[in-house]
Amino acid sequence: MEAGRILQIGIPWITWRSPPRLPNFPRYICASSIQRGSYKGPKPGRDWIADWVSKNDDAVRSMPIYVGGASLLAVLFNRAISGIAPVADASSSQSRADLLTLGLAVTNVLTGLVWLSIRPKSITPVEPQGVECQEIYSLLPESVVSEILWVWESLSAVTCCKSLVIVYDCQCIVQIGVAAKSLNIDEPFAVDAAKLMQGSLYQGVLKSGAQSYMANLSLYPGRSELPFLPSNTQ
Repeated sequence: MEAGRILQIGIPWITWRSPPRLPNFPRYICASSIQRGSYKGPKPGRDWIADWVSKNDDAVRSMPIYVGGASLLAVLFNRAISGIAPVADASSSQSRADLLTLGLAVTNVLTGLVWLSIRPKSITPVEPQGVECQEIYSLLPESVVSEILWVWESLSAVTCCKSLVIVYDCQCIVQIGVAAKSLNIDEPFAVDAAKLMQGSLYQGVLKSGAQSYMANLSLYPGRSELPFLPSNTQ
């Protein structure tokens, strides 16, 4: 009778070997070894049609007129040489086709006239009519004031921004740049933060949660809500 078993587990011996040495690569790359123009990645595409249209805007807008006029002449010429009576006959398929072609030709001519009448308005830069001001809330920390001044200098240097107004927590903390003149001579028009926040402009931005871009301020209904901006602000 076998009382028990003894398990013998063989543990293999592992022989450690030193890793092979890697070749010594240079730790720096000379700038002269990089060839210019060696970039082989994807190149940005270019829309040739859009470029041609932007360069020939007048010709593109007039093209429907030329197409419509040529279509009218072609229909009249075909009507003259086909031997059909000049009076339209509803029972004739040729007359119905000519009427349809005439309608399309007239539509092209009218489309060209509309395209020529509607053009993007070019805005000419103007000098703001107002007074220079730099009103900053006195309780702001110096670090915040320096950041605001840096932002204003950056905006005025790289963009056409002429006025900057910041309203925070029902308080106008910054009014800098060109401002409208108040009733007192050579004094800027003060910003009424409470009245501004009750206007439709602020309420609309608050509800939508997105910025409001006003392409033409003179036609905007809420122009009266921004009396502190120069009178000729575009």
